[in-house]
Amino acid sequence: MEIKAEFRLPTQELRDDIPFYTKVLKMRMDMIYPADDPTIAVFSGHGLRLRIEKGAEEAPGTLRILTDDPDGFADGQRHLTAPNGTKIEIEELNPPLVLPPVQYSFVVRRLADQAPWVIGRAGMHYRDLVPDRLGGAMIASHIRIPDGGPVPDMVHYHKVGFQLIFCVNGWVDVLYEDQGGMRRLNAGDCFIQPPEIRHRVCEASDDLQVIEIGVPADHVTEIDHEMELPTPHERPEREWDGQRFVHNLAEGAAWAPFRLPGFECRDTTIAANTKDVAGVQVVRRGAGTPQWSRHDADIHFTFVMKGTMLLEGEERAPFPLEAGDAFVVPPGMKTRYAEPSDDIELLEVTLSGAFKTKVIET
Repeated sequence: MEIKAEFRLPTQELRDDIPFYTKVLKMRMDMIYPADDPTIAVFSGHGLRLRIEKGAEEAPGTLRILTDDPDGFADGQRHLTAPNGTKIEIEELNPPLVLPPVQYSFVVRRLADQAPWVIGRAGMHYRDLVPDRLGGAMIASHIRIPDGGPVPDMVHYHKVGFQLIFCVNGWVDVLYEDQGGMRRLNAGDCFIQPPEIRHRVCEASDDLQVIEIGVPADHVTEIDHEMELPTPHERPEREWDGQRFVHNLAEGAAWAPFRLPGFECRDTTIAANTKDVAGVQVVRRGAGTPQWSRHDADIHFTFVMKGTMLLEGEERAPFPLEAGDAFVVPPGMKTRYAEPSDDIELLEVTLSGAFKTKVIET
């Protein structure tokens, strides 16, 4: 059974519309009637079927045409109005990724402040950890799936510059393009999803919780209806826009001194595999006394996974923090992670992965 769908648009005079839709918009006229005094014409092209009908009650609407040569499509015109009143926008089929400049701010987001959870893609619950999103430069989300089981997801990809998935609690199974079979992310593990790698979330445990970092904040998620996962080939060395897929495991990871006294860390290899686009460290209590310091990273985000601490900042009242809280420290601001509990565990994400820290010993 063949099925066709079409949009209906109004017109006052069909003879004025025909040359515009066929010559300017490069569509094909498939039908016109009645022959003696045409009032209806059907056009197709660019994946659309349009029925333009004299006296139709609909509003003229807006038609967006996506092309890989917008400047050559309609003699360089990007905004037109058809004789029937329909507005035409000519846009890039695959627009370049725009990374907004970082708007620096000191941000503290506490779970106790009851920031709202909202239902997002595939029924997942999202909590925004950086409400101002640093001017659109990044988004940090606390994501949870309260009730485990199969996830109603499709093969998709994200048009991003950087994306991290870090598991805080529970586990989740995900399939990735060219990365073999099912990958399980357990608490403490993380994925780097390179730009546009195809993937599908398959199943999750009860009370799954992950932290997702995306750059920029507003990015497109596209569904891939053609690709089936898993793909037949495993290509761990493949790069997407200069980045490799990373599945970093917490189990057996080595710990080393952190850049700040009083703490130690384990490196997730993110900096090496993204060519210093970003760095991700897991931080816990170590030897020494916490000191004041400054950094010069463009984006410096931290999420408290366990324990408590007191975040001190110059000319700021101290912030007592606990599990579920998050903060962003702008470059040049003096801070100190004071009074860390013995079980403190932090997730630190920085862009770039290579930056300098100055410790100010007291």
